[in-house]
Amino acid sequence: MTETTVAEVLAELAALEDPKAREVNRRHGDDHGVNLGALRALAKRLKIQQDLAGQLWKTADSAARLLAMLICRPKAFTRDELDAMLREARTPKVHDWLVNYVVKKNPHAEELRVAWLADPDPVVASAGWALTTERVARKPEGLDLGKLLDVIEAEMKDAPDRLQWAMNHCLAQIGIEHPEHRARAIDIGERLQVLKDYPTAPGCTSPFAPTWITEMVRRQHDK
Repeated sequence: MTETTVAEVLAELAALEDPKAREVNRRHGDDHGVNLGALRALAKRLKIQQDLAGQLWKTADSAARLLAMLICRPKAFTRDELDAMLREARTPKVHDWLVNYVVKKNPHAEELRVAWLADPDPVVASAGWALTTERVARKPEGLDLGKLLDVIEAEMKDAPDRLQWAMNHCLAQIGIEHPEHRARAIDIGERLQVLKDYPTAPGCTSPFAPTWITEMVRRQHDK
């Protein structure tokens, strides 16, 4: 296809704006009104365009940034670029997509995981925990799971929301994937009571770690 300009893409995103979608997203801390299915369809049509992705990111528009992450080359970003982008990612969805669709596929992911885990900014630290959770599930070799549980036990209860959520996910993942740590993970969850009363839709699994761990282990056994 012919080269697409940022202005053309922004105009198309504006045409996709849906007030109902914006209201739903607003309740989750996001500030765009584009249906994600429509966004993915647009990305499929644009295909991979790294330069356009970079320009869309610089607009600071959330829908444009989400689109950028669908049309970029994750391995093309430097460590410093990804670090800067994470600190600029204001909203939960942009933050989550950046970590999951871009950083996880980048050769600097492990280096960033370690750096972000120790960052004083709780939102940045939450990205370090998200990357750690990925390693717990896929590549736990070299991780000190007992030490991770020590940190979760000491800090999760009083952590800010997004950091607490990421730590809780790591706690659950350790309990689900590693039977030797399961009893301790469940015990930590029971004592801290984090997300115990989180509203959960019918048919969905509660994010309360003891419930989450027990349910996922049961499903594994039923397979």
